Amino acid sequence: MILNPSIQRTTARKEICGRSVRRVVVRIERNEITSALRVSRRRAFTLIELILVLALLAVVTSLATPSLSRFFRGRTLNSEARQLLSLTHAGKSRAISEGFPVLLWIDTPQREYGLQLETGLPNGKSTEIDPKAEVFEFDENLKIEAMNASAVSLNGHSVNAIRFLPDGTTDESSPTELRIASRTGEVLWLVQATNRLSYEIRNRDQ
Repeated sequence: MILNPSIQRTTARKEICGRSVRRVVVRIERNEITSALRVSRRRAFTLIELILVLALLAVVTSLATPSLSRFFRGRTLNSEARQLLSLTHAGKSRAISEGFPVLLWIDTPQREYGLQLETGLPNGKSTEIDPKAEVFEFDENLKIEAMNASAVSLNGHSVNAIRFLPDGTTDESSPTELRIASRTGEVLWLVQATNRLSYEIRNRDQ
């Protein structure tokens, strides 16, 4: 059977269009596969980068941890020394203003120190004997000692104390040095001035 030429042309065109569509579909599929491979490669590369960054962070942290711990211990030591120095100023001012001796006491075994008006009452809590009394606990990693000091009785306990007099000086029996030390060996000193009117913070090299 002989087909109409127009039908033959239409059929040929359809075949050509079908081939073109198949080629386009194949190209699209190839492009999608290529893009998927590229994405997977990029993801794999990013994962490797992440692992390397985490490894570097772990190394840097392990190296920095000792320095950071020493830094924070140093801040604790310095903070405690400054607080004691502030209490020496407060004790001196209060003794002058109230006209009675004031004690800056240190109880090393109990890990406490404080500021209290000297009274004749032998027993009781600091705040019961002196409403303005202040009591502090020092850090468990620190040790505070009064060097070459004579013990005094305070609230039924034997403690070392700096005794501030109403004339602004300290009693001759008061310790001239307080040693503030950390467990790792860092040390600061609270040292009395030669005129017995004040204290200052020093380290080993001063």
